[in-house]
Amino acid sequence: MDTRFDFNRSDLETPPETEPDRQLYFIDLCRNYIRRKKEQDGKDLTYAVITFGCQMNAHDSEKLRGILDQIGYIETDSEEADLVIYNTCTVRENANQKLYGHLGPLKKKKQENPDMMIGLCGCMMQEPEVIEKIRTSYSYVDIVFGTHNIYKLAELIFRRLTEEKSVIEVLKEAEKTVETLPQKRKYPFKSGVNIMFGCNNFCSYCIVPYVRGRERSRTPEDILEEIKKLAEDGVKEVMLLGQNVNSYGTNFISESEIINVRPAYGFPELLEDVCRIPGIERVRFMTSHPKDLSDRLIEVMKKEPKICKHIHLPVQSGSTGILKKMNRRYSKEQYLLLVDKLRQKMPDISITTDIIVGFPGETEEDFQDTLDVVSKAAYDQAFTFVYSKRTGTPAAAMEDQIPEDVIKDRFDRLLSLIHDISAEQTKRFQGMTKPVLVEEINRQDKNFVTGRLEYNTVVHFPGDASLIGQIVNVKLLEAKGFYFIGEME
Repeated sequence: MDTRFDFNRSDLETPPETEPDRQLYFIDLCRNYIRRKKEQDGKDLTYAVITFGCQMNAHDSEKLRGILDQIGYIETDSEEADLVIYNTCTVRENANQKLYGHLGPLKKKKQENPDMMIGLCGCMMQEPEVIEKIRTSYSYVDIVFGTHNIYKLAELIFRRLTEEKSVIEVLKEAEKTVETLPQKRKYPFKSGVNIMFGCNNFCSYCIVPYVRGRERSRTPEDILEEIKKLAEDGVKEVMLLGQNVNSYGTNFISESEIINVRPAYGFPELLEDVCRIPGIERVRFMTSHPKDLSDRLIEVMKKEPKICKHIHLPVQSGSTGILKKMNRRYSKEQYLLLVDKLRQKMPDISITTDIIVGFPGETEEDFQDTLDVVSKAAYDQAFTFVYSKRTGTPAAAMEDQIPEDVIKDRFDRLLSLIHDISAEQTKRFQGMTKPVLVEEINRQDKNFVTGRLEYNTVVHFPGDASLIGQIVNVKLLEAKGFYFIGEME
């Protein structure tokens, strides 16, 4: 938890206009309320943040938890908490149904606990039809906000407490970026850092550009200042986050509203500057779009020892025809050329990917192209998805939707191939000694700890809690499919 902030602002009569001072003001007012409630009821008020979705959602939840901790709520993992917030994903249609399944039972719990509040935020809240359904079918929800005003949680809570009615504030686009409020990180020694927001690619199956908005890059000054403070706080590893980090460097936005961007400054230059920050020992990034992966980025990855030799490069399909229908803007051959370039420069690099099975119009020949790419790319890991018809996207209206039994057969064959190839890829390090960042006590055996190689491969080895947060040399004794058993040297 970051403690560098001054929260003693209750003497201010009106809220400040500028951020983050405005939110610090509301944090202080809410904290006073929570303190009085605790004195009155003789118990702490609790909160739970339930996260669905990607790394950016997980990072947003760290911001929510940081604000709630400062207000004075006590974290719990129970959905019977006094304040429950669902940070939602809407990439797939079933994600919406998942949220509604959680909301239903809370109506009774809220009746039993008059102090209970329910909050909804994230991508799903950017859809107008979802907001209308919340209004009509789940009117007991207290606070609704979207992807562009996560930072305003304390202000929204204050409004709900004082107005005594539901508060719905969903912005169509970001008015500003506020990244300097307190955060509660899952691991004190590593952190995500947003470098950009939104997406301009409009893949035909994807709802993200419609709910996250167009691409907006944070200025390098703001990003580097945040990472310097993280390093001072003991962070050793940062992951630079964006829907498409390779296109970083356009449409800059700044928290200070003073934009001083160097000419020809893009993602490779940002990586170089991050690597110069003392205390930062590992740098990762997520996610890369193949159409924007430059030779310059590959050269920077090769030469900078702090940059982890792992890249997540979603292919989605191996068929050039299907890729065109997906609006991915590269061919099978172009993708494989990128893989070759990466392996020529960094022979040991770990490449992971996303693959969609059963996109509309996918033939057996198209699917065989996907299997061919998997074989040639030799992925360390692949995240596989059955195509989900997403209302509001062009693909949802396409003809030739694939029957479920055909999709299942292809999905099973793809998984089998990926499993075999990934297991072989993992074995390439067997018997070697590699640095491992220790993350936690092993969940199955308390005499072991668990960490990761720079290649993102998981390693379990004997150790205790004193090793957590350290980078230690571990001999990789035995590959077990997707992970290693090792011993510290």
